[in-house]
Amino acid sequence: MIFLLSWLLLAASAHAATLSVQSPRFTISAADAKQLRSDTLSLTKKPEPLTLSPTDTLKLTFQITTDGEDGKGVQPHQTFLRFYDAVSGEEGIQPVRVTPGGKAKFELNMARPPASIPPTSSAPLEVSLILGSFVHDPAKYDLFDLYIPASQPAPTHADAAMFSPRPAIQHTFRPAQSLPPKAVSALFAGAVLAPWAVLLGLWGKVGISVPHLFAPSIVPFTALLGAFEALLFWYWVDLKLGQVLLYGAVLALPTVFAGKHALSTTGKWRAGRK
Repeated sequence: MIFLLSWLLLAASAHAATLSVQSPRFTISAADAKQLRSDTLSLTKKPEPLTLSPTDTLKLTFQITTDGEDGKGVQPHQTFLRFYDAVSGEEGIQPVRVTPGGKAKFELNMARPPASIPPTSSAPLEVSLILGSFVHDPAKYDLFDLYIPASQPAPTHADAAMFSPRPAIQHTFRPAQSLPPKAVSALFAGAVLAPWAVLLGLWGKVGISVPHLFAPSIVPFTALLGAFEALLFWYWVDLKLGQVLLYGAVLALPTVFAGKHALSTTGKWRAGRK
């Protein structure tokens, strides 16, 4: 029982302990390794904003310990640096490697910035340290504000223009079809019906009796001629010239044979009358 209580007290004390940061320090170096700025960070008050040029390097070192213990360094389960742009709302999370003794080191080289850095403008990034652990209370520390060069626009892909909004298509419609005068329409309608008048006149001259007009040998030829008239009317209303020529060629062959048969039959009737 005493052994169990001791383990409970130990677990409670470990959970009650909080993580703290010791000896936080930053260094800004130029491309030629010349030190531009170096100072110790205060966890209660932010220093003057840090500024990095496109070739500068920022180094951050610190050690993580716990309050209420012997001050030995510990390794949290999670250690992150958060870069937050308060203007755009963009943020980036960068994990930091910590040794079992609690020592941590982070390096930001602006010549090769990590992908976790959010897109930037002229506004500074708020840099904070986030610590997480299964056995200790989590902790968060606001370290400093950081000015870095504004992000360059993303390179334009060669096919990007194909997927960008295109100008609206302006359709040009043909004007409404104008109808010819009624006199012109009547003239052409008479021209279309004229062959029928000629046909009736010819039938009257050859002296064919009316009953022969509906004879089985004559009706197919008359029907095919009516089909030609219907085709011309259809062309006037809807068809195109190519369609008329195609359909006319199809009708032409049976019309020739029907007409030849009708003429031969008519000749026999005339010979019989004589």
